[in-house]
Amino acid sequence: MKELDLILKNIKNKEVLPIYFFHGDEPYFIDLAVKALENDFLEEDEKAFNQTVVYGKDTSYQEILSLARQFPMMGDKQVIIVKEAQDLKLTEAESNALETYVQNAVPSTVLVFAHKHKKLDSRKKVTKLLEKSGALFLSESVKEHLLPKWIADECLRLQIKTAPNISHLLAEYLGNDLSRIANELNKLKMILKAGEILDGTIVENHIGISKEFNVFELQKALGMKNANAAFKIAHFMGKNPKNNPFVMLLGNLYNYFSNIIIYNTMVGQSPNAIASQMGINPYFLKDYAEASRFYPLKHATRVISILREFDMKGKGLGAVNMDDAELIKEMVYKIINVDKIKMKV
Repeated sequence: MKELDLILKNIKNKEVLPIYFFHGDEPYFIDLAVKALENDFLEEDEKAFNQTVVYGKDTSYQEILSLARQFPMMGDKQVIIVKEAQDLKLTEAESNALETYVQNAVPSTVLVFAHKHKKLDSRKKVTKLLEKSGALFLSESVKEHLLPKWIADECLRLQIKTAPNISHLLAEYLGNDLSRIANELNKLKMILKAGEILDGTIVENHIGISKEFNVFELQKALGMKNANAAFKIAHFMGKNPKNNPFVMLLGNLYNYFSNIIIYNTMVGQSPNAIASQMGINPYFLKDYAEASRFYPLKHATRVISILREFDMKGKGLGAVNMDDAELIKEMVYKIINVDKIKMKV
């Protein structure tokens, strides 16, 4: 959420709006803003009288707005926080009531809505009114190709020094669950000694991601057709299915080989144009250039077919009694030997 830093700064300085309506598919940014309003705006002795927290499934807009029109019992402001606001029913009557309040918000009330996992309907009048009044804040997910940068920025904010590729390693294994990533980074911040660099060993010891045996390293081994390394990593990952879910592995490899296909089809164009199409930092383009030598377009396309085949096998179709370890090893064998095996028509 682009405005988040400014919102947090203003809350700290006691400069708040009468309404905050947070909505969108990324709950992490919403939680940060709501937590600041809940914990850092009113003094502790004021909260008992002037802070109310309700949940969408237990109330209605009419009831919330009735609370909002009351005056603080002590102090100048009251805070009303509506968590899980996506569970509120927005009937025509409720929508009309909210529209009326938005146009005449009570200045002594800070009314906060945490509307998670989905956006408000942009076509509705109340949405347009909230936006016009400056009360609507959209929380969007971090795109997959931007996740390593977001992690790197968080490490910088937390003053965590990292070894190369750590942000990519964390992104590959923790996915785009920003709350989980933030929790892991905060734990690591507490563990790290002054001046200590966050490297693969520390990540492996405290998060459970192996610095040697992970999908990031498997991609590199496959990309270079390093069979020994690829089979070694596949063997380890197969022994640890909990830390290496087969579905996640397939997804990462699908993205990787899809990018190799894009590289093959765009050779000769500017590096920035290719990197933009692939959704990666141009710095990593050299890795795909090297991999494309081993996987020309014909072979990279075959790999996609192999991954689809193993997606079906992972769902139990055509792979009777094969566990994840066997599936991973067979899949790696076929990818490494994609130029030699005959594909089914």
